[in-house]
Amino acid sequence: MKGRLPHPPRSEKVIHLGVNRKEKRLATDSAIAYTANLEAVKARGHKVTKPSLPMVVADDIETIEKTSELVSFLEKVNLKAELERVEGRTKRNSGKRRLRGRVYRGGIGPLIVVTNDRGVGKAAGGIPGVKVTRVEDVGVLDLAPGGVPGRLTIWTESALSALETRKGVGS
Repeated sequence: MKGRLPHPPRSEKVIHLGVNRKEKRLATDSAIAYTANLEAVKARGHKVTKPSLPMVVADDIETIEKTSELVSFLEKVNLKAELERVEGRTKRNSGKRRLRGRVYRGGIGPLIVVTNDRGVGKAAGGIPGVKVTRVEDVGVLDLAPGGVPGRLTIWTESALSALETRKGVGS
């Protein structure tokens, strides 16, 4: 005869770790600062040929809706080697991760930070490793995946100006 588990996991139990607001803001600001450090970006494994960081582009990138247009844009800003590096990084997980449905993991490529996503997010969905986020939603997990700062980040002009006016940056 079987009964219930003697001490089962409870759904009411809080299992996340809270982080102080100021500490979280400081971590985000530090991760943003690391996106402008060329040595940190190269140490993370990104293939960057452009000597000046951060990469700032015009706001027209927000209106790109096709994946092929976004790929040709990234190639024009000398990121073809980066796209090839990320494309070959897809690996198959083993063990519990695969049993739980997380079969594949890919490389981390460039992050595009915009003010308004007017189609570029959908276009980037077809490119492995490339992620698009709004400047209000950018966080440590986007800028320093795996806890390693220095992700290659492409900022739009309006996103950079909105970042300067954001509360807490530079304070």
